[in-house]
Amino acid sequence: MTIHQDDHFDLAHTPLSCTAAPIFDTHGQLTAVLDISLLRSPQPKISQNLALNLVSRSARRIELANLMATMRQDWVLRLAHSPDFLDVDPEAAVALDSGGRILGFTHAAAAILTRARDTSMLIGASIADFFEMDADDLPSLTRSLPPEERVARLRDGSAIYCHAIAPSASPRQSRIATAAIPAELKALGKDDPAVRAIQAKAARIANADLPILITGETGTGKERLARALHAARERPGPFVAVNCAAIPETLIEGELFGHAAGAFSGALSRGRPGLLEEADGGVLFLDEIGDMPHALQGRLLRVLSEGEVTRLGEARARPVRIRVMSATNHDLPERVASGAFRKDLFYRLAAATLDLPPLRARSDFEWLVGQLLADIAANSMRAGQQRALRLDQAARLALIRRDWPGNIRELRNVLEVAAAMSDSDTITLLDLPAPLGMVDPAKHPRSDAAFRV
Repeated sequence: MTIHQDDHFDLAHTPLSCTAAPIFDTHGQLTAVLDISLLRSPQPKISQNLALNLVSRSARRIELANLMATMRQDWVLRLAHSPDFLDVDPEAAVALDSGGRILGFTHAAAAILTRARDTSMLIGASIADFFEMDADDLPSLTRSLPPEERVARLRDGSAIYCHAIAPSASPRQSRIATAAIPAELKALGKDDPAVRAIQAKAARIANADLPILITGETGTGKERLARALHAARERPGPFVAVNCAAIPETLIEGELFGHAAGAFSGALSRGRPGLLEEADGGVLFLDEIGDMPHALQGRLLRVLSEGEVTRLGEARARPVRIRVMSATNHDLPERVASGAFRKDLFYRLAAATLDLPPLRARSDFEWLVGQLLADIAANSMRAGQQRALRLDQAARLALIRRDWPGNIRELRNVLEVAAAMSDSDTITLLDLPAPLGMVDPAKHPRSDAAFRV
């Protein structure tokens, strides 16, 4: 729009002529405004038509550039009503996963695909819902054909010209072939760029005797990654997991280091080896390492430096050969800076780091849902129930639109509850538990908040 001189409410702004266009992100949310303002323009309002055209075209190109930059690991379908500028200056673009589901779009693409005001309905929908084609047709719309022959039909029968751009693999990801990644690591994810990078890096360091620090939000699968790394080793040995936040501070030292006979009140008469000794020849996994008491951090550092452990109440050191993997949802560098975590221990633990993405940022969400449903169905079969669980369209879209602060752990809990609530093998929207902090539609059927997803 153009707000020209006395269109302004404030008299102080009447010398201005302001022409602006909105810029939307790849999920259809307003993210910026591009503005051209002219001071003391004596011309009539129609004189700003050129500026209006300029900001509108520039906003469209900015949205296209943003989508191309952020979705380069996915299919991008560029659209135009004429073939003349399809390859050089398209009107709109849609990002798709390998299954043809929409991951992102420009504002002009939303206008082409649907007239619905709620553009968030597009995310997760299949391209086949809007075009007379599916994901298998994308390779035929690349530049192998001239622009005038790359035509697709919308569901309303109208034709539009398309240019499909295949995903680009980064050089770092392509250095390790998929076949070279052990099955245990492959099972962590599928076709998500961040997960593929973690799988490739993990495959290279699985057999190296390096301490590994796994970071990520709660519920992202840090322990599962550690177990997959351990299982991928040629000679894995024992895997001993310790939750540093779950063991009381008064007991954690005895749990880790063990104790001699009669070392303290309640000690076993013959003494007991600690978890460090039990992990000898294998992996010690220290979960929630950021919550380890500061006094204990120094003792752990000595074990890692010297390769030997001394039980409580003993003077004799026992040699141990362990590989340490640790995990945290804390910002450890920040805790180091505040003095809550020892700097020397941090560098001892973080020889290699693996940062797991949150569930809301993963493009293989539906694959994860399928894996979890298959696992839940398998558990039901072992309990004597034969089930082949699946989601209907409404339930699938509702899950896609949640924020998932609890990540994969929260997703599994939701699916287990939905499977228990469902009277059939098809999980519907009514079977899903309401997101935490939101209104339950069963209790408040007329509340608008009940239908937010």
